[in-house]
Amino acid sequence: MDRQVEIPLPSGHRMRAHWFCPKNANPHQAGIIAIHDIFGYTDDIERIGHRLAANGYPVLVPDLYDLPGSKPLCVVKTLKAHEMGKGEAFEQLEACRQWLLNQPEELVTQVGVMGFCMGGRFAVLYAVQAPVQVVAPFYGEIPKDHEKLQGICPAVGGWGKTDLVYGSHGERLASHLDRLGVPHDIKTYEGVGHSYMNQHPGFVFEKLAAVSPMRARYDEEASEDSWRRVISFFEKVFSGEIQFPSAAKPYTSF
Repeated sequence: MDRQVEIPLPSGHRMRAHWFCPKNANPHQAGIIAIHDIFGYTDDIERIGHRLAANGYPVLVPDLYDLPGSKPLCVVKTLKAHEMGKGEAFEQLEACRQWLLNQPEELVTQVGVMGFCMGGRFAVLYAVQAPVQVVAPFYGEIPKDHEKLQGICPAVGGWGKTDLVYGSHGERLASHLDRLGVPHDIKTYEGVGHSYMNQHPGFVFEKLAAVSPMRARYDEEASEDSWRRVISFFEKVFSGEIQFPSAAKPYTSF
């Protein structure tokens, strides 16, 4: 079952989001917030929401561009928060976490965050601020300073090596997590570019991105391997096989 819902924000605005309920929920009372890429709420992020739900997770997919005002201004505000690491987008994500924990349809006591490209960076930075159990970032920008990730939870994610813009950021994240002593499964795929898990058929992006510096293109083999790693890592975290104390911290808005 899936449907559109509205998430109340501190500003009083009600943000559009999509709610996916699994046919058979996982036994760990765990739910996921899935964060879209720079293209916003598309069929692609719905596809990802369905896949997570098919693996037993209640999933909430917010539209971070749904803010009061004109659409271009909303996009600019979200991208500014993405670069600054603070702003209304993080309050939107926190509102999603609270909604997920308090909605009456599925019992959720643990929360994970998954994001792609822009959403990957949001997922990482939000996981530093919020008491989430696990984060799954894919090919997003990672801060240079490992101290910026102090307090992050266990992480699983992936990057493409041929992405000339962010391809090295997976190794950067793995190095930061090693230094911080945080459990992780971060993989950089050889011969793969940016957005290798996303599908945007018909977008001009699909036609031009493969020759851009990001070498962006869907790659089925890397995508399926990433899905296997994500589902396995989620199971280990939510079952308690992997434990890390940062998930018990209170939410802190920067």
